Amino acid sequence: MEDLAFEVKRKLFHTLAVIYIIFYYFANKFCGQRVAIFSLILILMSFAMLEFMQIKLGIKIPFFYRFYRESEKFTFSGNIYLMLGIILALALFDFNIAATAILMMIFGDTASSLIGRLGTHKVDGIKASWEGMIAEFLVNIAIGFIFLNNFWIILAMALSATIAESLLLAPIDDNLSVPLVAGFAGQSLLEILRIFGLA
Repeated sequence: MEDLAFEVKRKLFHTLAVIYIIFYYFANKFCGQRVAIFSLILILMSFAMLEFMQIKLGIKIPFFYRFYRESEKFTFSGNIYLMLGIILALALFDFNIAATAILMMIFGDTASSLIGRLGTHKVDGIKASWEGMIAEFLVNIAIGFIFLNNFWIILAMALSATIAESLLLAPIDDNLSVPLVAGFAGQSLLEILRIFGLA
C-alpha cells in the first residue's frame, strides 16, 4: 500500500508538466516559437545540471528528490526525458498534435500506472496489465477529443501512445517515446489527409 501511495504522489507531481504546454503556448504566441523552445531548453539544462550535481556530488535536489524512484537516485530521472519529449514534440509537430501527444504521455501514463497496479490480468512478457492498458487507451481517446476533431487521428495517436507506453521493450524512457511515437503517428496521418484535401 505504501508503494501505491508513493506512486500516487509521484503521478500527481507528474501531471504538473501540463504547465510546460501552457507556458509554451503563451511564449510562442507573444515571443515566437524560437524563444518558446529555447526557454524550455533552458529549463531542461537547469534540470540536467541539478541532477548532475546529485549524481556526481551527492547533493539532493530539494523537493524533487522525494519523488525519485530508487533507480533514479543514481542516474538521470524521468524529468530529463519528459522535458526532452515535450521539447521535441512541440518543435516537430503541429501544436494540437504535440499537445495531445504530451497529454497522452502525462495522463495516459498516470492511468496506466495506477490502474495497472490494481489489475490482476497481466500481459505475458511485460509488467503491464490489461486493466492498465485499457485505462490508458480510454484516457488517451478522451484527451484526443479535447484538441483534435478527426476520429482516425485520435485513434491512431491513442493506439500509438498505448503501445509505446506498455509494449515497447526498447530501453527508451516512455516520457520520451510516448510523445514522439504518438505525435509522429498523428502528424503523419494528418499530412496524408492534407494531401488528399481531407483535413
